[in-house]
Amino acid sequence: MATDKTYRPSTNFSSQAHVSSMEDYHSLNQRAVETPEEFWADFAERNLHWFSKWSKVLEWKPPFAKWFLDATTNLSYNAIDRHLTTSRKNKAAIIWEGEPGDTQTITYQELHRRVCRFANVLKGLGCKTGERAILYMPMVPELPIAMLACARLGITHSVVFGGFSAEALKTRILDLDAKIVITADGGYRRGKEVALKPAVDEALQDCPGVEHCIVYRRTHSDIAMQPERDHDWAELEADASEICPAEELDSEHPLYVLYTSGTTGKPKGIVHTTGGYQTQVRATMDWVFDIKDEDTYWCAADIGWVTGHSYIVYGPLLAGATTVIYEGAPDHPQPDRFWRLIEKYRVNVFYTSPTAIRAFIKFGDEWPKKHDLSSLRLLGSVGEPINPAAWDWYHNIIGGTRCPIIDTWWQTETGSVMLSPIPGATPTKPGSATFPLPGIVADVVTMDGSSVESGGEGFLVIKKPWPSMMRTIWGDPERFRQQYWSQIPGIYFTGDAARRDSDGYIWVLGRVDDVMNVSGHRLSTAELESSLVRHEAVAEAAVIGKPHEVTGQAVVAFVTPKKGWEADEALASELREWVANEIGKFARPEQIRFSDGLPKTRSGKIMRRLLREIVTSDKVTGDITTLEDLSVIERLAGQQEDD
Repeated sequence: MATDKTYRPSTNFSSQAHVSSMEDYHSLNQRAVETPEEFWADFAERNLHWFSKWSKVLEWKPPFAKWFLDATTNLSYNAIDRHLTTSRKNKAAIIWEGEPGDTQTITYQELHRRVCRFANVLKGLGCKTGERAILYMPMVPELPIAMLACARLGITHSVVFGGFSAEALKTRILDLDAKIVITADGGYRRGKEVALKPAVDEALQDCPGVEHCIVYRRTHSDIAMQPERDHDWAELEADASEICPAEELDSEHPLYVLYTSGTTGKPKGIVHTTGGYQTQVRATMDWVFDIKDEDTYWCAADIGWVTGHSYIVYGPLLAGATTVIYEGAPDHPQPDRFWRLIEKYRVNVFYTSPTAIRAFIKFGDEWPKKHDLSSLRLLGSVGEPINPAAWDWYHNIIGGTRCPIIDTWWQTETGSVMLSPIPGATPTKPGSATFPLPGIVADVVTMDGSSVESGGEGFLVIKKPWPSMMRTIWGDPERFRQQYWSQIPGIYFTGDAARRDSDGYIWVLGRVDDVMNVSGHRLSTAELESSLVRHEAVAEAAVIGKPHEVTGQAVVAFVTPKKGWEADEALASELREWVANEIGKFARPEQIRFSDGLPKTRSGKIMRRLLREIVTSDKVTGDITTLEDLSVIERLAGQQEDD
């Protein structure tokens, strides 16, 4: 990842930026770190509406935080209603394009009407503040409308990525004890329908607590509708009122729960609340994205992940921006779909993943060069560290060397960007997330909590609470304490390794726990292994990630079949499909390697480190003194050579 190149923002960009110099950044950061409560209260008061003010800015009882105590607010009100008395009333809030080419432009005023109508639909079904809703939808405007309607009423929502299977959907519905599911017949991806309602029907067979399922008709395909439980979105909405006042919610009211992989097989529900989350997400729209009123902004993620929550829906709308939403694949019908959209809508700020960038590089420079990308003024990267070669291509080919690149680091758990260049101020180094944002006290430390010296590697941690931080794991506060706050007591342990260079820049190196990053999606080895061993043919399994030039990491599974099962390509193919059906197609292993045994310590722990060495370097050079059976490694290494 190392590079000696440094790129400074242009004088023209800096002169118009929200934060225009490193001196301004240091001044802002000093205030935020030295007087955090005063700093965040000032920002919240100036940029958001509160029905009633707070009695105290922060209550910190490690590891549990409360921000803006006793204040009442509503994120839906701040994202929509607040703009209706300004010149933004008739401004485009959402520009949407479906994969087949159908489009919608929704103004803030129209968005308000549609959100109120759907909120009244939810009310009409008896949904109340404090209940939970599961949203399992394609990338259509109705998804953010449903999110904002839930936020308006104080119904805690959980968006489940449309690529997840029925089994994964069921797990989340049950964990959340959701009473309502909002879905669609399907969506479009690479010219084909991706059916959603059949997966919902399968999941709901084991979810008796779900009382209502609302179905939006996107593809108009034939679907089963269960009387009394299932409702057609359009029919419910036909007579709904367009007047629905936003509920005055406590600042700490749970806004959403988003499930993410952890180091156990069970996905964990990350809880984000209202007041602190909206405050910090709104701040990052200024600092990181340097958002201007005239900008057309596009985050090309999926709303099913936290990036889509914070930087497709909530952040841009809180800032009064125009946010672009695209339904389909970046290479359909040709590999220039993204560049066509940027040219068509004159996108100014573009935010995507290193995985996508590497795929674009493979497609070839001729595709972006067919299009006028001169409207772009700022580029962003999210999901994993971006390698310098991809950074350079992004800067030169897409940005025409004129656009700063914000290489952002953050997590589902943090709620908003934590480390990033500030585009008008920070000299950037390709591959480095540079410095913490104002008020974020980040450090690179050893396991005893000591800061590493320049050039040293260690664990990335956050030492002080921040407004958009997760509050707990849904239904499991002890897991929250143990997983995030007990590794180094009183400090948030991110699970990422990092290096700090001689200039103080932070370079994020990747996960230190058993979590992989595949195309920006976090997958735990435990979750994948649990899926594999549920198959009747599998005695045990070990999963590791291997470097992949496009996806960052690819899943490799080592499997020991049960007696009587043939370890052949037919079984390997069956197991790949099994994982795809259990978790989602994005989790399908690239390779299945069969073995009559796995490398274990004498205490029975699988030594994934050795498997990783075999896959990446064809040999084992690390310490094997704790290995129980040396012959296992010899056989696996020999198998690699045969391959």
